[in-house]
Amino acid sequence: MTLTTALAIYFLVWWLTLFAVLPFGIRSQHEEETTPGTDPGAPVLPRIASKLIWTTLVSAAIFAVMYVAYVYRLVDLDTIPGLPKPT
Repeated sequence: MTLTTALAIYFLVWWLTLFAVLPFGIRSQHEEETTPGTDPGAPVLPRIASKLIWTTLVSAAIFAVMYVAYVYRLVDLDTIPGLPKPT
């Protein structure tokens, strides 16, 4: 796996993980006391910095598992059921 490919895969894993982590711990202004003139769906305290750190840690762990599976050939395309066999 080239460095460019590894970075591209890591970026995709990071981006998907970010969207999975974003809703954790969010309380909307509808659930709290709202300030007049604000959107009731807006988060009260988004804590973006901590979510970016968690995203980086979780995506690094996911990428590490994927990388080890690739390097040691733990998953082979021929062993995945349902995929058509090359001719």
